[in-house]
Amino acid sequence: MKEVGYYEEHVIKLIDLVEPVCKQTMEEVKEHWNTLCKPLGSLGKLEDIVVQLGGVYRSEYPKSRKKAVIIMAGDHGIVEEGVTQTGQEVTRSVVESMTKKASAVCIMAAQNQADVFPVDIGIASDPEGETILRKKVCYGTKNFKKQVSMTREEAAQAIFYGIETIKELVKKGYDTFAVGEMGIGNTTTSSAITAAYFQCSAREVTGRGAGLTTKGLERKIAVIEEAIQFHKPNNNDVFDLLSKIGGLDLAGMIGCFLGAALYRRPIIMDGFISTVSAMLAIKLCPICKEYMLPSHCSKEPAGKRVLEEIGIEPYFMMDMHMGEGTGAVMTFSFIDYALTCYHKIPKFEENKIEKYVPLN
Repeated sequence: MKEVGYYEEHVIKLIDLVEPVCKQTMEEVKEHWNTLCKPLGSLGKLEDIVVQLGGVYRSEYPKSRKKAVIIMAGDHGIVEEGVTQTGQEVTRSVVESMTKKASAVCIMAAQNQADVFPVDIGIASDPEGETILRKKVCYGTKNFKKQVSMTREEAAQAIFYGIETIKELVKKGYDTFAVGEMGIGNTTTSSAITAAYFQCSAREVTGRGAGLTTKGLERKIAVIEEAIQFHKPNNNDVFDLLSKIGGLDLAGMIGCFLGAALYRRPIIMDGFISTVSAMLAIKLCPICKEYMLPSHCSKEPAGKRVLEEIGIEPYFMMDMHMGEGTGAVMTFSFIDYALTCYHKIPKFEENKIEKYVPLN
């Protein structure tokens, strides 16, 4: 019988504590929408957002008071294989720019009154910055073409740290989350996970990432194919997938999705890498899907396929493939629009207008 490590056992115990959203409250929110002075269902997905938030918060009058963007940052040993345009040092540079509010996600977050929290879950060095949350499991993963990315217990530890990150921010009053990542090489890792998960060719799910040449893309595809053949990861075992060909940033985001469900908070997915993590989180805990909101569909080849597997439609299409939570942050605006309409549109009787009724 396989021995289960401390962190894996702890993660499994926490998953067992996750409860579904409140379906009764969701029905109450739907009824309230129908009392407001507008055609029934006319705000489409904006109405759906509030219904979901009502179920998540267990409140007929949900509110989003304090927003946080969590950026899981880690380095990837697979960069040694020439699968990226830049070196690992860029991970640290971008994370440090986040502490100065100089990165794209910080600029976009400021527009939505959201705070950005970069998390060092596995950067290959020690970045400087007061706002960095220190959750380092190790100094980057190994080169998965030659050996496993990390141990099974390290993968579980990163998931646990993601759960803990949500817990700590909830204690500080944050009640609405978006999650993204930073890690040079993580489109290679995410494409490898996706190919192994769907048991398909790496060519079907692998893109150029941050701007590979055609020759570089072919190298990336070949590396992924060789690694999958070498490790033969079990696509029904999330810990096995992560340890053999995964990344610490992906594992940390899985923990964030699980933590949001555990502590009953909504969490917004970003693009390809974030949604791969969401897909694996759902594999571990199907209920946590009820706490997830989409943002956009990444331009990466597997972006649409992963969202279809999750069973969630994106809110918008912008041909984005930047990462860092930039797409997820934009969804805060939709949440604000939806809640403002829900709370401020007058009722039919207040405007002395006859109430709309459903037509057969």
